[in-house]
Formats: sequence, structure tokens, C-alpha cells
Amino acid sequence: MIDDELNGASPLSEEHALGLVVGGSLSQGVEIRLDPDGKSTVEDLKAGSFVTIHGNKNRFFGVVTDLTLENSDPRVKHNPPPLDDKFIAEMVSGTVAYGTAEVIPHLTMPLVLGDPDVVPVSTKTIPPHFSPAYPASDSDVETVFGREDEQHFWIGNPLDMQSKLCLNLEELVKRSIGVFGKSGTGKTFLTRLLLVGILQGNQASSLIFDMHSEYGWGGQDTDRNTSVKGLKQLFGSRVTTFTLDPAQARRRGISTDEVVNINYSEIEPEDIELLRETLNLSEVAGSSAYNLQHKFGQKDWLHRFLALRGTDINELAVEIGVHPQALSTLHNRLRRLERYNFLDSSPNSRASEDTTDKIIHHLERGNHVVLEFGDYGNDLTAYILVSNLLSRRIHERYVSQTDSAEGNGGKKPRPLVIVIEEAHKFLHPGVASQTIFGIIARELRKYSVTLMVIDQRPSAIDQEVMSQLGTRLTCLLDNDRDVEAVLSGTSGSRQLRGVLSRLEPKQQALMFGHALPMPVVVHTRGYDEKFYAEVTQRQPSKVDDQGRIETAQDRLEREINELF
Repeated sequence: MIDDELNGASPLSEEHALGLVVGGSLSQGVEIRLDPDGKSTVEDLKAGSFVTIHGNKNRFFGVVTDLTLENSDPRVKHNPPPLDDKFIAEMVSGTVAYGTAEVIPHLTMPLVLGDPDVVPVSTKTIPPHFSPAYPASDSDVETVFGREDEQHFWIGNPLDMQSKLCLNLEELVKRSIGVFGKSGTGKTFLTRLLLVGILQGNQASSLIFDMHSEYGWGGQDTDRNTSVKGLKQLFGSRVTTFTLDPAQARRRGISTDEVVNINYSEIEPEDIELLRETLNLSEVAGSSAYNLQHKFGQKDWLHRFLALRGTDINELAVEIGVHPQALSTLHNRLRRLERYNFLDSSPNSRASEDTTDKIIHHLERGNHVVLEFGDYGNDLTAYILVSNLLSRRIHERYVSQTDSAEGNGGKKPRPLVIVIEEAHKFLHPGVASQTIFGIIARELRKYSVTLMVIDQRPSAIDQEVMSQLGTRLTCLLDNDRDVEAVLSGTSGSRQLRGVLSRLEPKQQALMFGHALPMPVVVHTRGYDEKFYAEVTQRQPSKVDDQGRIETAQDRLEREINELF
């Protein structure tokens, strides 16, 4: 039997074929004329469905990007058969009138799959005329996307299939990640899935700046009005929670591991520049922070500036050469910081250094850190200030450790993924080249740090930063500029634009980049009790101080040593 020869591939019998290749090109994809007597009709196919095409020498794995109704006689269009005459309609259908599918072949595999270690390669040719096309099988999907294991995380299923579609976790964390979609399309749930995958695969630690307290202990499913478990509930001691707002945590009945405190001395003019939009500062007012630092010193400038009152501000403006109105505006805006209980104005306090040390300590142990903002999550100024300041300090430590390791042949720091929401506030073209997040994106993991950026306005993110995102996962977007930004620099972007526009508003995403061998539409896994049970079953039995998961061989050796 041909099915046995193909080791579980799609059957070659004509009754199961979708149709035949009748035209196309390498750049635009191939055209499949659908077989009217086949198992599937044009109504059964969907944009984003997987298809395999069997050429003379190779099997081509591709995705449906468009469906079209064609005819070989224009008279059919202007003079269709009567609705009540089914015999005439059936005679015309499939001969004079027929359907076609546009398919982009992305990968090439051997025609006969006998080797379990076969690696699909990028397509550099196309199948010949009249090559048969079939719906992809489960074994095809597993060959292309891998089998669920410690390196491959099951993110969801292909359209209309039950196959497990997996991300390559090692490739996922090598470069920065983008999660996009308009409000209400499930970006938070998709981000939770990715973070669970990173935790399970143990390829890196993650530092999550949790704006609305959704990733730590638990969050809310607003559609179903139910609570959902966060990383702390699922992974216990492997996740450490920090908070800016211990009072809010107590009201929620949640215990956190650490409380964040930051001293005024750690705030730099670069942080103020990033807050220009949220504080409604002019360019002159924002840049005057550098004059203040030069006047009062690197550590004391903010504390001494906020202590000024009345005419002292005007006199200072004349002394440092800044317009008095601009300096007065800066003073008024920065006084908002005095309302933040997590800021410490005491001179010579080491609050931020202590917080940074604690975060790095947990990350080096292999833990994942969630910093919850509590009620401050509704204040964009607080979110931007804290995320930027702590990321800058942590990045400095990673740069120092990496340089030291290269110079002395020591161990590099454990890879880190920093997760930020409302990413366009940090990475818009006006500031991306200056912020720590723009620097991290351009470094491409040179210092073992990458980003996961979450946003509903990807068009507002600097194009250079977007180009450095290795893997992009996109829920539904309906703004043309946002769609163009997400697909920029992607092969086949014209065809993918149509696929992206047809996503369901919930639990579907277009994914492409380094963690996947080809672009794919995924029906993402549910984040529910079934998922919790599957996650806890796959947790490692033991993680050592370096964050290394204990393998079965390690466990056997440990148990033998404990016995003797």
C-alpha cells in the first residue's frame, strides 16, 4: 500500500486528493485546481490550512493563502444555470466552473518519509504541473514542527487539525520576541503560554514587568468572568514575585516574596526623557534634567531639585542657562513622583541596588521573576520609570559579567528574557535608540539578554527594533499600518496579510520567525484546568542552583549516591 510506504503521510489515492497544480511561481505560490470529485471542496478549505504537494522527487509542505472561484467560459458568470436544476449545476460545477486554492510552498521534504530524523529545508523550487495536493497529515506536521519535548513546546493546533504544533524553545529565546494584537484578542493568554513554555524548557529565565498583576499569582478571564492561575501557582518556588504595592497584594490576599524600593539617586536624566510623553513635558523641559545633573551631581540632582521652592527655581534656571518656565514645568511634573510610596528620597540609600541584587540573585538561580505593579499599573509613568530603571541596572550587570567571562574564560550569565507591556512607549522612533530596551533589541543576545514585547500598536514601534524581533506572534489586527509593521521584512508578506486579516478574534494567532520553520496560523491551547494539569505533569522533578533541570540519568545517579 502507498500509505504504508509513506509512513503515515497523506494518502495518494485520488479520492482523497484536493486537486492538481495547474500554475504558479516560486515568488507568488502555486495554484491548485480543486477536484470536484475529491473529499474536500472549496468550502472545506480555509486560509491558513496546511497542504502537502507531491512532486516527482519531493514533497512540498505549504499553507493555503487564498481561495478563488474560476470559470473556463465567461457565459457561466453572466448566465448561471437555474437554481432548481441541480443536474445542470452539477454538470457545470468542476468543469466549466471550478475552485482554486493559492498555496505557498515553504518547505521541501523527501517524497517518501522513511527517516525519522529528516529535516525539512526551505523551498527553492516548485512542484511541476499536475502534481497532486493533499491535506497535511499529523505525521507531516510533526516532521515539520517537531514533537513535544523539553526543547519543543506545544503552543496549539493547526487549523482543523488535532496535531500538536510546537515552538522550538531554544530558537525562541535566542532573539527578541514580539506578541501583537488589538485589544481583547488574547495577547495576555498567548503571553502566558509562551512564559510557561520558557519555564518548562528552562532555556532562559524571565523577568516580567507585570503591569496589571496578571502573570504572578493569578489573573482574570474577563470574557468568562473567572480567575486563572498565574505562574506562581503553577510553578511554585521556581517563580519569585516582587511587588511595588504590598498594600494591594494584601487586599488581594496574596503573599509576595519581595518588595521593591527605589531611591531618587538612581533616577537619571535618561529616565526623565523617556517620561516626556506621560508627564507632558516639552523637549526643552525634558532635556534640562541633564543641566540639573551637571549642577547638583549624578546622585543628588533629583533630591535637591525637588526640595526647591518658589523663586529658588527661577534663580537656578538663570544659573544653569535654562528657560525659567521650562524648569518650573519640570519641577511641577516631577513632584508627582513624591506620591509613589516605592520611591525613597533618603540620601545615600541603597534601596535600588538591593532590589537589583535580589532580582539578579533569583535569576541566576534559574528562577523566573514577576514584578507586579499593583495599583501603580494604572499609572504609565510609574510603569515606564521602574521598568526602564531596573532593566538598565540589570543589563549593566549582565554586560559586566559577560565581559568578565570572556576575559577570564569564566561562565556567562544565564540567558534572560525581559517582558514589557505597552512596548511602544519604550520603543517608539523618538526614543528607541536611547532607551535600554532599544539597546537590548539591537544587541541580539550579545550579553545574554533579549526582550518579549507585548503591544497592540506595533506600527508605533521603531522599525529597526521590529526588524530585530526573531519570532513574532500576532493575534487579530485590523489597522493597515499595524499589519504592515508586523509583516515588514517577512517573505510572502502579501499573502500573509490576507491570512492575518481573516484570523478569528479569539484564540488564533499567526506565528512566524526563528522558533518556527515557516509561518503558521495556530489555534492556541486553552488556558484552563486541563492545561494546568498538563503543565504540572511535565514539570521537572528537580532544578539545581544553576537552574539546570535534572534529567532521568541525573536522577538515577543521585538516587544511587543517596543509597550508598
